[in-house]
Amino acid sequence: MSYAVAAFYRFVALSDPGSDRDDLDAFCRSAGVIGTILLAEEGINGTVAGGPEEVEALVSKLRERFGLRDGDIKRSVADSAPFKRLRVRVRPEIITLRAPEADPTKRTGRHVSAAEWNQLVDDPDVLVLDTRNRYETEIGTFEGAVVPPIDQFTDFKDFVDRELDPARHRRVAMFCTGGIRCEKASSYMLARGFSDVAQLDGGILRYLEDVPTQETRWKGDCFVFDGRTALGHDLARARWDSCFGCGGPIDEEARQSADYEPGVSCPRCRSRLSTERAERLRRRHREMT
Repeated sequence: MSYAVAAFYRFVALSDPGSDRDDLDAFCRSAGVIGTILLAEEGINGTVAGGPEEVEALVSKLRERFGLRDGDIKRSVADSAPFKRLRVRVRPEIITLRAPEADPTKRTGRHVSAAEWNQLVDDPDVLVLDTRNRYETEIGTFEGAVVPPIDQFTDFKDFVDRELDPARHRRVAMFCTGGIRCEKASSYMLARGFSDVAQLDGGILRYLEDVPTQETRWKGDCFVFDGRTALGHDLARARWDSCFGCGGPIDEEARQSADYEPGVSCPRCRSRLSTERAERLRRRHREMT
């Protein structure tokens, strides 16, 4: 079976996200749609998969209820189920930054289309900024991008305050997987005094879908938060798998390491994985094989 995949987000005020959760959970279960949907008072964020007709029915519902636009939705396909189950959750934020001054409903960076992106990032006066976590950037990023050494998005604030200066970095072009992190990251930077902040509309996924390979400035693959692990140009599945211990990408070199244990850990997380968690993962792996 081929699965239709839809990734989406929308910052919109929700008065009762708990009621929206119950409604979406019931709708997805009846349609056989799997994936993760997060709701908060600030909006909705999710990636789902299922039959093409069922996913489109959900997208239509999201358009009607939350005002999703075509640009808020990234579509792709998967040869096997990219998720194991459905999870619809209410959270304090749909993308966690813990910075009240970063309010995408009030202001964000200037959205730049994939077609315009190359010209922008080729400008030597522009600081190209990757807003993703370290394990995502390890397998791919844009040529010449500044890659903050962060392990979670909340650390982005500290990097900006410590390493960047509005007086020196007058023009910034940022990017992330699908666009949602840039909404908050750009809003935060504008609040901190950066005056010219642009963001890649639709994120890396839109770029890989729209820009021909021969014109690309992208190097490597793009990590995604589902069973496909990583995608390349034209959103084709790449060669990576995911580590059960840390969720990060692993390749053949990592699998040959003495620190790799199938279903448990990889060289990235072996030293910091607790004995208790490692044993739980071993039991889980034995049950699955």
